[in-house]
Amino acid sequence: MMGENRKKGFWLDPRAKLFLILMCVLASMVAPSLGYQFILVLLIALLGVLFGKWKYAVNAVCFYAVICVLTVWIMTEMTGTLRTMFVAFLGLFHKVYACGMLAGIVLSTTKVSEFLSAMNRIHAPKKLVIPLAVMLRYIPTIQEDWRFIKDAMRMRDVSPTPAGFLKNPGMTIECIYVPLMMAASKAADELSIASITRGIENPNPRTCLVQIKCGAADWIGMIVAVAFFALELCLQGGVIG
Repeated sequence: MMGENRKKGFWLDPRAKLFLILMCVLASMVAPSLGYQFILVLLIALLGVLFGKWKYAVNAVCFYAVICVLTVWIMTEMTGTLRTMFVAFLGLFHKVYACGMLAGIVLSTTKVSEFLSAMNRIHAPKKLVIPLAVMLRYIPTIQEDWRFIKDAMRMRDVSPTPAGFLKNPGMTIECIYVPLMMAASKAADELSIASITRGIENPNPRTCLVQIKCGAADWIGMIVAVAFFALELCLQGGVIG
């Protein structure tokens, strides 16, 4: 099964993906400037392109570029309390954007069976594995329900856009967000029941049909992540520059 996944395109071990997320969090925390945050986003976009998520990567980079331009303009042109408020908000945004972008790629490219196999290999506790496994299936389910609800409401001339919400907030909440919350609650219950039925809480050792191991792409990705983080640490400590 793993061989089939690799033939279809780029593939990374779930353990390598978790390591990349950890390094992304650390790199975002110690980034010495906005430029290094942008480089981090570009590296994540490259990973997304390798996974075939080129549209997601391009949109994410373009959006972040706009935010960077806005940040520079606020830093240079605005003054006073308003500037302080925007800088505080954008500072937090820059710290979490790259992590959220990478998490989106990981969630959309990781199968639950691969994730469970990886967690089994590192002997992760079930209290950690079960919520994460349900989450991997939960988010795509909610996204699918959201698309169905939007399509159904468009046929009833109810727009899910911010403009539609401002124009008719009561109708938008009643016809879109209330059904979405109900669908989310139902999906959470169904996924939890399905996971328990399949024996996810079984205390005995699991056997996995999916066999995984770190390959060259995994090691290259982890080495690049560590190197980028080490470069940022050196810049922060004054070792370089």
